[in-house]
Amino acid sequence: MTKIKAILLILFITLFSSPARGGDEPVKLTRHGDQIEVSIGGKPFTTYYFSPKIPKPYLHPLRSAQGTIVTRGWPMVKNIPGESHDHPHQRAMFFAHGDINGINFWAESSLSKTAQTAHGHFYASEDLPLGRTVITRMDEMKSAGDTATIRAQFNLVGPGGKAIAGETQGYTFHCNAQNRLIDCEFIIHAGKIPVKMGDTKEGTFAIRVVKGLEDPNGHMLNSNGGVGDKEIWGKRADWVDYSGDVAGESLGLAIFDNPTNPKHPTYWHARGYGLFAVNPFGEHDFYNDPKRDGSITIPPGGSLTLRYRVLIHHGDAIQAHVAEDYQEYARGK
Repeated sequence: MTKIKAILLILFITLFSSPARGGDEPVKLTRHGDQIEVSIGGKPFTTYYFSPKIPKPYLHPLRSAQGTIVTRGWPMVKNIPGESHDHPHQRAMFFAHGDINGINFWAESSLSKTAQTAHGHFYASEDLPLGRTVITRMDEMKSAGDTATIRAQFNLVGPGGKAIAGETQGYTFHCNAQNRLIDCEFIIHAGKIPVKMGDTKEGTFAIRVVKGLEDPNGHMLNSNGGVGDKEIWGKRADWVDYSGDVAGESLGLAIFDNPTNPKHPTYWHARGYGLFAVNPFGEHDFYNDPKRDGSITIPPGGSLTLRYRVLIHHGDAIQAHVAEDYQEYARGK
């Protein structure tokens, strides 16, 4: 082997084994009672909270690879200066829907007009009986190098204390030196009665972003080139990305809709005030057409599966190659 070839071989090995190209940081799960801490490379990434005493499970906070928090702290953390205090049910990251057999699993309490007002605009919600998402068992909690998986079973419990359906939540965490990835799977299981995922904008898989990603500081972009609340809310797209400057770091947060999901590409309940949600059901709100019905009914014994990927990246959507990453995801990678 010539000296030049040897040098090229060393450069090739160095490039393709560098942390920027692969997931060389171990992902570790540590359970403390009704919560599981997720750490990457020995540093905290997020915590999964699933106590039966809380209305629904959630992850809080989410961090970038540099450790910057990208989700709102309130109402879990109450003393962060400058944070918005609207919509207290919009926790950092969660899955819930506002109308399942006429029961609201999205909200956690009756909301005042003040609680439904963000950035000076009132966002009215439907007044339905409130339900709770209650854990029944933890099926899986395992780590393997740069990947870790959590999978848990829940009951969707109505106001009378009776379960109307079951729910599986699965999260798989991946990482590399630049990005954080969470592959999410949610399965609604019908028992002896049908389960109707009703047509409402109040849902469904959601992240409440940090103040630096809200209007007017943040930038919203979808896969069709739509920019901002008016071009993204209620529209269909493969993905949506929020980006901006947070605590001195240029970063972004994207959600990918899986091509296997019903109604792909999905509708987005994504707001400039910081609510970042996927909702395939709320068509009569999105089209402003009361005759339109976007509900999906699961027959007895059946199930409905929804899959998404969350990408936390450095830079904006263009710099982070979000469109290219989505194509990889769509191909099953």
